[in-house]
Amino acid sequence: MTLAIKNLSFSYGAVAALDSVSMTMEPGRISCIIGRNGVGKTTLMGNIMGNLRSNDGSISLNGDEIADQAAHKRAKTGLALVPQGRLIFPKLTVEENLRVGLQARSDRSKKIPAEIFEMFPILADFKKRRGGDLSGGQQQQLAIGRALAGDPQILLLDEPTEGIQPNIIQAIGQVLKRLAEERNMTVVLVEQYLDFVKEFGHDFHIMNRGRVVSSGTTDQLNDDLIKEHLSV
Repeated sequence: MTLAIKNLSFSYGAVAALDSVSMTMEPGRISCIIGRNGVGKTTLMGNIMGNLRSNDGSISLNGDEIADQAAHKRAKTGLALVPQGRLIFPKLTVEENLRVGLQARSDRSKKIPAEIFEMFPILADFKKRRGGDLSGGQQQQLAIGRALAGDPQILLLDEPTEGIQPNIIQAIGQVLKRLAEERNMTVVLVEQYLDFVKEFGHDFHIMNRGRVVSSGTTDQLNDDLIKEHLSV
Protein backbone atom coordinates (compact mmCIF):
# COMPACT_ATOMS: atom_id res chain seq x y z
CA MET A 1 0.00 0.00 0.00
CA THR A 2 1.52 3.33 -1.09
CA LEU A 3 1.27 6.24 1.34
CA ALA A 4 1.34 9.60 -0.43
CA ILE A 5 1.39 12.98 1.30
CA LYS A 6 0.96 16.12 -0.75
CA ASN A 7 1.19 19.75 0.36
CA LEU A 8 0.26 18.86 3.93
CA SER A 9 0.05 21.77 6.36
CA PHE A 10 -0.75 21.92 10.05
CA SER A 11 -0.66 24.64 12.70
CA TYR A 12 -0.81 24.78 16.48
CA GLY A 13 -2.82 27.97 16.70
CA ALA A 14 -0.75 30.64 14.94
CA VAL A 15 2.37 28.46 14.86
CA ALA A 16 2.90 26.56 11.60
CA ALA A 17 4.30 23.10 12.39
CA LEU A 18 4.00 21.59 8.89
CA ASP A 19 4.35 23.68 5.74
CA SER A 20 3.37 22.05 2.44
CA VAL A 21 4.98 18.69 3.22
CA SER A 22 5.05 16.21 0.34
CA MET A 23 6.53 12.70 0.31
CA THR A 24 5.70 9.22 -0.97
CA MET A 25 6.39 5.96 0.87
CA GLU A 26 6.28 2.73 -1.10
CA PRO A 27 5.48 -0.90 -0.14
CA GLY A 28 8.45 -3.12 0.63
CA ARG A 29 10.59 -0.17 1.69
CA ILE A 30 11.60 1.41 4.98
CA SER A 31 11.24 5.19 4.71
CA CYS A 32 13.00 7.27 7.37
CA ILE A 33 11.95 10.76 8.41
CA ILE A 34 14.89 12.52 9.99
CA GLY A 35 15.78 15.97 11.27
CA ARG A 36 16.71 17.91 14.37
CA ASN A 37 14.38 18.11 17.36
CA GLY A 38 11.30 20.26 16.93
CA VAL A 39 11.15 20.29 13.11
CA GLY A 40 7.71 18.63 12.84
CA LYS A 41 8.47 14.91 12.58
CA THR A 42 6.17 13.73 15.37
CA THR A 43 3.51 16.21 14.26
CA LEU A 44 3.67 14.66 10.78
CA MET A 45 3.14 11.17 12.20
CA GLY A 46 0.16 12.41 14.20
CA ASN A 47 -1.34 13.90 11.05
CA ILE A 48 -0.81 10.71 9.04
CA MET A 49 -2.48 8.59 11.73
CA GLY A 50 -5.32 11.06 12.23
CA ASN A 51 -4.59 11.94 15.86
CA LEU A 52 -4.06 15.47 14.51
CA ARG A 53 -6.13 16.92 11.67
CA SER A 54 -4.32 18.78 8.93
CA ASN A 55 -5.27 22.31 7.90
CA ASP A 56 -4.62 21.65 4.23
CA GLY A 57 -3.23 19.05 1.85
CA SER A 58 -3.74 15.41 0.96
CA ILE A 59 -3.00 12.04 2.58
CA SER A 60 -3.81 9.04 0.40
CA LEU A 61 -3.46 5.25 0.51
CA ASN A 62 -3.17 3.73 -2.96
CA GLY A 63 -4.81 6.88 -4.30
CA ASP A 64 -7.73 6.90 -1.86
CA GLU A 65 -7.95 10.10 0.18
CA ILE A 66 -8.02 9.60 3.97
CA ALA A 67 -7.28 13.11 5.29
CA ASP A 68 -10.91 13.55 6.35
CA GLN A 69 -11.08 10.20 8.19
CA ALA A 70 -10.90 9.76 11.97
CA ALA A 71 -7.94 7.84 13.42
CA HIS A 72 -9.93 4.67 14.14
CA LYS A 73 -11.12 4.54 10.53
CA ARG A 74 -7.56 4.96 9.28
CA ALA A 75 -6.56 2.03 11.49
CA LYS A 76 -9.22 -0.09 9.79
CA THR A 77 -7.80 0.82 6.36
CA GLY A 78 -4.39 -0.55 7.33
CA LEU A 79 -2.49 2.15 9.25
CA ALA A 80 -0.84 1.50 12.61
CA LEU A 81 1.28 3.81 14.77
CA VAL A 82 3.92 2.91 17.35
CA PRO A 83 4.07 6.24 19.22
CA GLN A 84 7.08 7.93 20.75
CA GLY A 85 7.43 6.78 24.34
CA ARG A 86 5.67 3.48 23.47
CA LEU A 87 2.50 4.25 25.51
CA ILE A 88 1.80 0.66 26.40
CA PHE A 89 -0.80 0.02 29.12
CA PRO A 90 1.38 -0.53 32.23
CA LYS A 91 -1.27 -2.27 34.35
CA LEU A 92 -2.35 -4.67 31.60
CA THR A 93 -0.44 -7.87 30.91
CA VAL A 94 1.56 -8.36 27.74
CA GLU A 95 -1.23 -10.55 26.37
CA GLU A 96 -3.89 -7.98 27.24
CA ASN A 97 -1.88 -5.21 25.56
CA LEU A 98 -1.67 -7.30 22.40
CA ARG A 99 -5.40 -7.98 22.48
CA VAL A 100 -6.01 -4.22 22.47
CA GLY A 101 -4.26 -4.14 19.10
CA LEU A 102 -6.68 -6.72 17.68
CA GLN A 103 -9.44 -4.11 17.72
CA ALA A 104 -8.00 -2.53 14.57
CA ARG A 105 -8.33 -5.71 12.50
CA SER A 106 -10.75 -5.58 9.60
CA ASP A 107 -11.35 -9.35 9.83
CA ARG A 108 -12.42 -9.05 13.51
CA SER A 109 -10.13 -11.92 14.51
CA LYS A 110 -9.73 -12.30 18.28
CA LYS A 111 -6.57 -14.40 18.06
CA ILE A 112 -3.13 -12.88 18.56
CA PRO A 113 -1.05 -13.81 15.48
CA ALA A 114 1.60 -16.40 16.32
CA GLU A 115 4.02 -14.46 14.11
CA ILE A 116 4.24 -11.72 16.76
CA PHE A 117 5.61 -14.17 19.32
CA GLU A 118 7.95 -15.59 16.69
CA MET A 119 9.37 -12.13 15.93
CA PHE A 120 9.53 -11.13 19.61
CA PRO A 121 10.03 -14.32 21.68
CA ILE A 122 10.29 -12.32 24.91
CA LEU A 123 6.58 -11.48 24.58
CA ALA A 124 5.71 -15.17 24.61
CA ASP A 125 7.84 -15.69 27.71
CA PHE A 126 6.25 -12.74 29.51
CA LYS A 127 2.61 -13.10 28.37
CA LYS A 128 1.25 -12.82 31.90
CA ARG A 129 3.65 -10.10 33.06
CA ARG A 130 2.33 -6.55 33.37
CA GLY A 131 3.52 -4.12 30.73
CA GLY A 132 4.82 -1.72 33.35
CA ASP A 133 7.17 -4.39 34.70
CA LEU A 134 9.02 -4.77 31.40
CA SER A 135 12.29 -3.05 30.52
CA GLY A 136 12.27 -0.20 28.01
CA GLY A 137 13.40 -2.45 25.18
CA GLN A 138 10.80 -5.06 26.04
CA GLN A 139 8.09 -2.39 26.15
CA GLN A 140 9.15 -1.22 22.69
CA GLN A 141 8.84 -4.76 21.37
CA LEU A 142 5.39 -4.94 22.97
CA ALA A 143 4.36 -1.64 21.38
CA ILE A 144 5.40 -2.89 17.95
CA GLY A 145 3.68 -6.22 18.57
CA ARG A 146 0.50 -4.42 19.60
CA ALA A 147 0.56 -2.43 16.34
CA LEU A 148 1.15 -5.58 14.30
CA ALA A 149 -1.77 -7.33 16.01
CA GLY A 150 -4.03 -5.06 13.97
CA ASP A 151 -2.67 -6.55 10.71
CA PRO A 152 -1.53 -3.22 9.22
CA GLN A 153 -0.26 -2.65 5.72
CA ILE A 154 1.52 0.55 6.74
CA LEU A 155 3.50 0.65 9.99
CA LEU A 156 4.42 4.06 11.43
CA LEU A 157 7.06 4.21 14.17
CA ASP A 158 8.09 7.33 16.07
CA GLU A 159 11.64 7.07 17.49
CA PRO A 160 11.64 3.25 17.86
CA THR A 161 15.28 3.11 19.05
CA GLU A 162 15.02 5.86 21.68
CA GLY A 163 16.43 4.68 25.01
CA ILE A 164 16.82 1.07 23.80
CA GLN A 165 19.84 -1.15 24.36
CA PRO A 166 21.90 -2.00 21.22
CA ASN A 167 20.98 -5.68 20.97
CA ILE A 168 17.26 -4.89 20.95
CA ILE A 169 17.81 -2.07 18.44
CA GLN A 170 19.29 -4.68 16.09
CA ALA A 171 16.41 -7.08 16.75
CA ILE A 172 13.88 -4.35 15.96
CA GLY A 173 15.75 -3.46 12.78
CA GLN A 174 15.70 -7.08 11.62
CA VAL A 175 11.94 -7.32 12.29
CA LEU A 176 11.27 -4.16 10.27
CA LYS A 177 13.44 -5.47 7.44
CA ARG A 178 11.53 -8.75 7.48
CA LEU A 179 8.16 -6.98 7.42
CA ALA A 180 9.21 -4.91 4.40
CA GLU A 181 10.79 -7.78 2.48
CA GLU A 182 8.50 -10.71 3.30
CA ARG A 183 5.15 -8.97 3.79
CA ASN A 184 5.73 -6.07 1.38
CA MET A 185 4.75 -3.73 4.19
CA THR A 186 5.24 0.03 3.95
CA VAL A 187 7.37 0.97 6.97
CA VAL A 188 7.72 4.64 7.94
CA LEU A 189 9.84 5.66 10.88
CA VAL A 190 10.97 8.85 12.56
CA GLU A 191 14.52 8.23 13.67
CA GLN A 192 17.47 10.18 15.09
CA TYR A 193 19.94 7.27 15.12
CA LEU A 194 21.63 7.66 11.73
CA ASP A 195 23.51 4.35 11.90
CA PHE A 196 20.13 2.61 12.17
CA VAL A 197 18.78 4.65 9.23
CA LYS A 198 21.75 3.73 7.06
CA GLU A 199 21.71 0.06 8.02
CA PHE A 200 17.99 -0.65 7.69
CA GLY A 201 16.42 2.25 5.79
CA HIS A 202 15.83 2.41 2.05
CA ASP A 203 14.72 6.03 1.68
CA PHE A 204 15.06 9.22 3.71
CA HIS A 205 13.23 12.53 4.01
CA ILE A 206 14.98 15.30 5.96
CA MET A 207 12.71 17.85 7.62
CA ASN A 208 13.59 21.34 8.81
CA ARG A 209 11.17 23.96 10.17
CA GLY A 210 8.15 21.98 9.07
CA ARG A 211 9.30 21.38 5.52
CA VAL A 212 10.99 18.59 3.59
CA VAL A 213 14.42 19.94 2.59
CA SER A 214 15.97 16.81 1.10
CA SER A 215 14.89 13.30 0.04
CA GLY A 216 16.59 10.31 -1.51
CA THR A 217 17.80 6.78 -0.97
CA THR A 218 19.85 6.19 2.17
CA ASP A 219 23.05 5.60 0.19
CA GLN A 220 22.72 9.27 -0.83
CA LEU A 221 22.71 10.42 2.81
CA ASN A 222 26.18 11.94 2.70
CA ASP A 223 28.29 13.96 5.13
CA ASP A 224 27.32 17.28 3.53
CA LEU A 225 23.61 16.68 4.08
CA ILE A 226 24.24 15.49 7.63
CA LYS A 227 26.35 18.55 8.44
CA GLU A 228 23.85 20.99 6.90
CA HIS A 229 20.58 19.58 8.26
CA LEU A 230 21.28 17.14 11.09
CA SER A 231 24.40 18.14 13.02
CA VAL A 232 23.77 19.93 16.31
